[in-house]
Amino acid sequence: MKPTDIAKTRPRACFIAAGLEVLGERWALLALREMSLGVHRFDQIAVNTGASRDILTSRLRTLEDHGIIERIQYSERPPRHEYHLTKSGAEVAPILVSLAAWSSTWMRDETPRASYRHSCGANLKPVLTCAECGEEFKVGSLMLGPLVSAADVTPVD
Repeated sequence: MKPTDIAKTRPRACFIAAGLEVLGERWALLALREMSLGVHRFDQIAVNTGASRDILTSRLRTLEDHGIIERIQYSERPPRHEYHLTKSGAEVAPILVSLAAWSSTWMRDETPRASYRHSCGANLKPVLTCAECGEEFKVGSLMLGPLVSAADVTPVD
């Protein structure tokens, strides 16, 4: 079998799949939403997400193990912790806002939901642009680049 034939029988290798391994679960994303909104204590994250304590504990551990959040002790007796976004975790916020914008357009029903606003007071509308040319992303302008190892990718500052 030629290498090109093998590639046709395997799923496409991409960073989306790698990210979904960690972030692609409802409770993980909702916990990150809460931290993005300034909620850091376990009990309030649980209430605001609706996650059970055992599921939330598991998701928070996974996020911590991958460096997306950090656990910071705020009480010694009894030992209690808050959960805060790392730089990596803070970079998930635009993904959450984009998902919220998509959902508010396409997942309409009668259930009232919070909207997201910028600190200036305006409704937040996410726009994805090319960092090189500044052109707004449109369907059809997306292309796959060459395969690279995650070890070779430098986070963008």
